[in-house]
Amino acid sequence: MATMETTDAPQMIEHKNVSLTYTPYETRWVPCSARFVCCGITPKAKGKLEVYELKQGKLEVVAEKIHGSGFKCGTFGASSLSERSIATGDYKGGLNIFDLERLDVPTFSIPTAHSQIINGIDGVGGLGIGGGAPELVTGSRDGCVRVWDPRVKESVVSLEPVEGQPVRDCWTVAFGNSVGDERCIAAGYDNGDVKLFDLRTNSMRWETNASNGVTCVEFDRKDVEMNKLAVCTLESRFRIFDVRTQHAEEGFAHVAEKAHKATVWLARFLPQNRDVWMTGGGNGGFNLYTYHYPPKRQMQHKDDSPCGVPGTVELLNSRVISTQPIVSFDWSPDKEGLACLACLDQTLRVYICTKLEKY
Repeated sequence: MATMETTDAPQMIEHKNVSLTYTPYETRWVPCSARFVCCGITPKAKGKLEVYELKQGKLEVVAEKIHGSGFKCGTFGASSLSERSIATGDYKGGLNIFDLERLDVPTFSIPTAHSQIINGIDGVGGLGIGGGAPELVTGSRDGCVRVWDPRVKESVVSLEPVEGQPVRDCWTVAFGNSVGDERCIAAGYDNGDVKLFDLRTNSMRWETNASNGVTCVEFDRKDVEMNKLAVCTLESRFRIFDVRTQHAEEGFAHVAEKAHKATVWLARFLPQNRDVWMTGGGNGGFNLYTYHYPPKRQMQHKDDSPCGVPGTVELLNSRVISTQPIVSFDWSPDKEGLACLACLDQTLRVYICTKLEKY
């Protein structure tokens, strides 16, 4: 892995920080606005959701909500700009959708979407040719991965643990390949399993094991043909899979890196450039990377079928900002380089990363 050591490197500048009275687990920018949502769990195990706004250089709370159980995850992925609704998963297995203009009562609620805590949630809606259903996917400690359509109360797809096999804790889920009628779900589990499920054919497309518990899976874009998939794990590792070319035996080519000298909790691709991403670590640091494609992304395998060729990863900059893990990070979809993040030190931060347009 190459490392940049020049003054041209992107700089990470703290813009604002706020101390919280609860433990944050998710931060998400509200699309097309200067607002973002932070949610988590209070000392009394209640859910706390706050809407912040950047206003004339200040960070103000413009709305808040107390929920019956702690929030573990949230996404705007399935909401349209007209409604700007956030979908949340909580500690009791509840799935809720809140309209930010009317936080008092959820517009959609399934208190028992899962029998245990929902660890991960992702949404996709109106993407691809002709749009699509506003779908949500959730992953839980009960071992189930479920797809939801907010227009109906039952899950439209439920991937259950195999009967008689140990139940694996699903830690993370993500949508990808949302082009036309295509849809894929990636899921990561506590035993290192990574599974890619094809919703159109209702079949398992690919699976592998990353050796350590998978903390995050993230496609570089949801609404394009599958291109890259980031997989973060315990034991300081992450992998970038080239998911454009799949070989029947070898699967997808990938490059693996060590980072943070601690758990890599997350990876988030820059919305304006899918070859740049940030990782958040258990050491309270974040690393900014870029991906370099090989001269040829495909080669002939010895069995004469095509297989992928992994690229290389370059570290652009890194910074340690806390003694506690960075557990959430989100890029602004509208302002390149603007990001919100939260650490387990109960601090919410807004950062600006400069010079990203060079990559």
